Amino acid sequence: LWNWVEVILDGAEDFEVLEEDEDDLSELPPLEDVGRARGPLREDAQSSERGPGEAAEDPQEWLDVLGSGLLKKKTLVPGQGVESRPRKGQDVTVRLRATLEDGSVVEENPSLTFTLGDCDVLQALDLCVQLMEMGETALIMSDAKYCYGVQGRSPDIPPNAALTLEVELLEAQDAPDLELLSGKEKIGLANRKRERGNFYYQQADYVLAINSYDIALKVISSSSKVDFTPDEEAELLDVKVKCLNNLAASQLKLDHYEAALKSCNLVLEHQPENIKALFRKGKVLAQQGEYREAIPILKAALKLEPSNKTIHAELSKLVKKHADQKTVETEMYRKMLGNPRASSAPVKCKDKLTWSIPWKWLFGATAIALGGVALSVVIAARN
Repeated sequence: LWNWVEVILDGAEDFEVLEEDEDDLSELPPLEDVGRARGPLREDAQSSERGPGEAAEDPQEWLDVLGSGLLKKKTLVPGQGVESRPRKGQDVTVRLRATLEDGSVVEENPSLTFTLGDCDVLQALDLCVQLMEMGETALIMSDAKYCYGVQGRSPDIPPNAALTLEVELLEAQDAPDLELLSGKEKIGLANRKRERGNFYYQQADYVLAINSYDIALKVISSSSKVDFTPDEEAELLDVKVKCLNNLAASQLKLDHYEAALKSCNLVLEHQPENIKALFRKGKVLAQQGEYREAIPILKAALKLEPSNKTIHAELSKLVKKHADQKTVETEMYRKMLGNPRASSAPVKCKDKLTWSIPWKWLFGATAIALGGVALSVVIAARN
């Protein structure tokens, strides 16, 4: 699956797959149309009689995390108190067991570690673990929106599948200092963030994809107190270029043209002949109506890969649009300057021809008159 996603996002040879997708966030079900999370919701008839702090201590109480009924959490085994809850940015380790509504186990991990708040895992897990206490075991019931969404996860999780998660919070500790990471550690961390961005891109959640790519770029760009080998430096640059290219693709999907243009330019600073960046830059400029600037950029991309049909098609489309734009502009300038249209030229010629006939007759008549006068003078002189 990840290989397929990377072909779409990072592969320089596969424009058609990426650009034929007309993914639109409007295709995702709006919040009010998403099915409610299923499962029994135990109501305590005496909950209104308890004090404010007592409700949270009841292990049978369901908590509506987002207030929409789509994500709920219930404590099965109490933890060590509110003070022991993990903080965003910490690395947490949990025991996870995920099941479908029919009880089928689709994921089981005795020790899953992730950075809290970075959206490295399912949103349902990332949001609810922030509300858990150390040592607590909780049951989480989540709509597909906060799990694998409309896409599902082939082959075990169908589209729009709600999940039940059983989670135990085992450990929470501060994330490692980025300045002290070795080259391999930094590359590994950046790649994990990038791959998570690819996951969200595939799910058509471009906002979260951008978030993951941004985090990866921050990891790569962070200062370091450790020396890297030339190979590690080259690999970090490769990951950076991939992140920037994928970031531009996500920004384009959201019509964030200025941001996408900036991402493309950053790629081209490192790799002036990066076909993906050239193509996307041309697309951005075309979307902004800058056909004159977009066409030479797409020509440069086509020169690097003459057989690419997608670049051919895009370039042909832009050339036609540019020609149409120039025609419209020319007509507009003529109207502004008060110049007659080209169609009026024949009328001018016709008018000129109409006036030329009387002048010819006048000239002939004058010549005859002068000849008659001259003849009269000659005759008079002889007499």
